[in-house]
Formats: sequence, structure tokens, C-alpha cells
Amino acid sequence: MIDSEEVLLPQAGREEPELDRQLRPRRLAEFVGQGQIKDQLEILMGAARMRAEPVEHLLLCGPPGLGKTTLANIVAAEMGVSLRVTSGPAIEFQGALASLLTSLADGDVLFIDEVHRLQRSVEESLYPAMEEFAFDFVSGKGAGAQTMRLALQRFTVVGATTREGMLSAPLRDRFGATFRLEFYRPDELRTIVARSARLLEVEIDEHSLDLISARSRGTPRVANRLLRRVRDFSQVKGDGRVTVALALDALSLLEVDELGLGSSDRRLLGLICQQFGGGPVGLSTLGAALSEEPHTLEEVVEPYLIQLGMLKRTPRGRVATAGAYRHLGLEIPAEMAAVDLGAVEDLFDGGS
Repeated sequence: MIDSEEVLLPQAGREEPELDRQLRPRRLAEFVGQGQIKDQLEILMGAARMRAEPVEHLLLCGPPGLGKTTLANIVAAEMGVSLRVTSGPAIEFQGALASLLTSLADGDVLFIDEVHRLQRSVEESLYPAMEEFAFDFVSGKGAGAQTMRLALQRFTVVGATTREGMLSAPLRDRFGATFRLEFYRPDELRTIVARSARLLEVEIDEHSLDLISARSRGTPRVANRLLRRVRDFSQVKGDGRVTVALALDALSLLEVDELGLGSSDRRLLGLICQQFGGGPVGLSTLGAALSEEPHTLEEVVEPYLIQLGMLKRTPRGRVATAGAYRHLGLEIPAEMAAVDLGAVEDLFDGGS
């Protein structure tokens, strides 16, 4: 089963957290890509420092591996405060939330990953904490029960979610700024891979940098994992230097094709194209056929395929496009080919 933290290459296994932290940028100036978000964060943090206040609560949205946790770390580092990290499922009851909030010092950052998975009772207790820096709780039972309020230090909540639509409106409205992280361009990924190679002391040529960045699914986490796997391959099969030939062999062994699609992606597309006639097919049906959790397919596998134009989400289910058939080397159905050709002709007509 695909782990939502392992975006691609489930066969590669989980990397050591210490190595991930080593490659993570520590300052905003080191963070590559997401230029508009960086500019807005710089203004938000600068204004907060001038007023001697915590940064406003921030909501970071987007697929896994694009830098939400990294940005939370950067906000804490730039503001000179501590970072507390937790996740929505880990805060099981109000007492756990109270323990977290009362441990925060003035200005600290509380990072809540998968914030859309907070329990409703916990979420409602978070509202006054975010708005008024106070925690409300009930003391006693029965007729003698009283609502008490506990004052908290000022703090910043940074919430991260891969499913913004699952957030309740009251919780979403309590964040002062919402940022959606987008997939990275190949040139941005190339800069990230080159930086990681320097930190890992990997000797790599320019063409290999291009090769790895082009197959990284627009995701820095995947780019760093591919670099580590190519480094391992080069050390075992070569002299430790990463060349194009060794990189190609390593990526072939990992079953990563020229577009960055792995075996899981091709299985999904192949299933829709061959077994379900191109779709539409429901997400739960695909999950059962692939022995995967539907939400994992939706959050991990599908976003990049949609960006490439190989998959469409429709009210009736998932539909493969002509691009999916081409990539898999399958014959495009006649009705789909006619629509595809018409779109191309319209494009040329419009440009004349």
C-alpha cells in the first residue's frame, strides 16, 4: 500500500528523518520556488516583527512533498521562536490540545499537519485559542459544572492540508492567510537537486541534474529521494560519481519513466484504459482493484496525472485522456481520437 508520506517509489522505503532535516532549507532565502508565497510570507513576518506580535495563523494547502512542513520550520526560524509539530489525528481529545497549547511560549509556532482530520470537539476548542488566545474547558460534573477559561501565550498556528475542501468553514476562516503550494518547474527542481547534491557531497554532472529534475513529478521530496537512490546505485555500480548512464540505469531499475511516472501511476492509467474502457470509473472501484486506499489514490497519485493531462475527474468518476493512451502505447479509441483531433484543429484555427 502506498504511504501518503512516500510520494512515489514505495519500494525505496522510508528515509531517515535526520537526512530529510539535513536537506531541508532553514531560511526563506534558501527556499526555492513558490515565489509569490515567499513574497507574502516575507511581508507577513516583517510586519509581525515590527509590531512585536506573532505571525498571523497560516494555512498551507497542496499535494504532499511540496514544502508545507519546511515553510512551517522556516517561519519559526525567521521569527526566532520554537516550533511544535503535531498532526490532526494525533490530537485525539481536548485534553491533548490543552496540553499542547499550554506548553507554548510567547510567539511559538504550532504546526498541525493534516489539520482537516481534527476531531470536531478538538476543532471547536481550537477556535477561541486561535482568536482570543484562551482555552475554554468545563470543570466539574452535573449541576455544579462550570465553564472556565485559561489564558494562553500568543502563538501562531500553521495548518497543513492536502484536502482543503474537507476543512470546515469556521476553521478555514480563522486563518489569517491561506497559501496553496503548486508543483515545481523543472528549473526549480534542478536548483533543489544541485543544492542537495552539494549537501550530500555527491559528484553529479549537469545532464544528470536535468534528468533527475525532469522525472521528479514537480515535487522536491521526490527529487531528493531520486537523488539518494541514484547516489546509492552509482556507489554500488560505479565509482560514486553520478553520470547520465548510471542515472538512467538507476531510474529504470526504480521504474520511473521519462515523465516521472512510477509503476503505481501506470497501473492506475492502465486499469482505467484497458479494464474500464477509459472510464468513467469510481474512485472506490479503482481503490479496490488496485488494493489501495481511495484517499491515497486521490491525494498521492492523481494530482500529478491530472496536471499532465492524463486523467480527468468528473462527477461520474475518473476518465483517462488520449494522452494516457499515448503514454502507455495503447490505441486511442476512435471517439476519443476524434475529439482530440478536433481540439488540435481548434487550437490552430484560433491562432491563425
